[in-house]
Amino acid sequence: MKKHKEIEGRMLRNQEQLWNEAVQFIRLCYQELGKSEETIRQRLQQIRDEMEQTGTYSHTYEELEHGAKMAWRNSNRCIGRLFWQTLQVIDARHAETEEDVAAHLLHHIEFATNNGKIRPTITVFKPDGTVRIWNHQLIRYAGYETKDGIIGDSASLTLTKACQQLGWEGERTHFDILPLVIQVSGKQPKWFEIPKELVLEVPLEHPSFSWFRDLQLKWYAVPIISDMCLEIGGIRYMAAPFNGWYMETEIGARNLADDYRYNMLPKIASCMGLDMSTNATLWKDKALIELNMAVLYSYKKAGVSMVDHHTAAQQFKLFEQKEQEACRHVTGDWTWLIPPVSPATTHIFHKNYDNTVVVPNFFYQSRPYES
Repeated sequence: MKKHKEIEGRMLRNQEQLWNEAVQFIRLCYQELGKSEETIRQRLQQIRDEMEQTGTYSHTYEELEHGAKMAWRNSNRCIGRLFWQTLQVIDARHAETEEDVAAHLLHHIEFATNNGKIRPTITVFKPDGTVRIWNHQLIRYAGYETKDGIIGDSASLTLTKACQQLGWEGERTHFDILPLVIQVSGKQPKWFEIPKELVLEVPLEHPSFSWFRDLQLKWYAVPIISDMCLEIGGIRYMAAPFNGWYMETEIGARNLADDYRYNMLPKIASCMGLDMSTNATLWKDKALIELNMAVLYSYKKAGVSMVDHHTAAQQFKLFEQKEQEACRHVTGDWTWLIPPVSPATTHIFHKNYDNTVVVPNFFYQSRPYES
């Protein structure tokens, strides 16, 4: 009897917390949308009635759309928030089966890619863990451990093993596209191959070094983060993949450059004929700049949306100005906002930012295949 009362008490506290978060979100959302106080009161009464009947509540599409945009605006680690109002919000809360979810994800890839003219997009599935997407990004290269070292992307080793255990086998190249892995209602996950014609990839070349093509490097066009939780008004959407477009340093200074990823700097420096006998020659810096030059040049040549880190910093400065004009406080994680190449050349490096987390927002969550 005592245990039953404790459980009942926790449920009441959770429901009270949900109600408080719903009130906070609805008031702010509706005020930003220019709705009247009477409309706000009516909507809150609807939510109160729904919670009394079901223990939770559902967002209208308008609430979901603006809430997702607010989450992008509040994302402390994102330098590209100037464009938060352009986010295309796709409501997929009706998707029931793994096949339904997969179809929506493939549509997201095609819609967001847009033949290279990338559209910031989010697809939102049922809340509270009903749907889980195992992939870190919808498009991501596999990684294989071999006796001769790692083939492909070392960041994908664990997920690649999980996919193999589910029956998937890649071609064991450095750029195998992982399948989509989808789990519904805690059941055994299913994997779905992504049709090659949906994945736009950019072969990398350099504007001055003809030998760069011989490295046979490439990267995909659209970074679609798919393992974060979108939280709006106390409702947690644990499957809500979203994308913007790449900043060149994400590929040229991290994915292809980090020594625990593709580790291309020594190879590029060697091809450039740089003296690598000591760090004092700054060979890493020289190779890094040329790798980033190749990424920018190649994406522009292919007609794929991309921003350089200097322009991105200028855009973020404009975002700060617009938020100030709207009487909103800008939060940010300085360690993520500064670009990994020449950070001191941007205004961000010389400022302090409040890293307080504001909701709606996106949150990291545990990976099902690692638990």
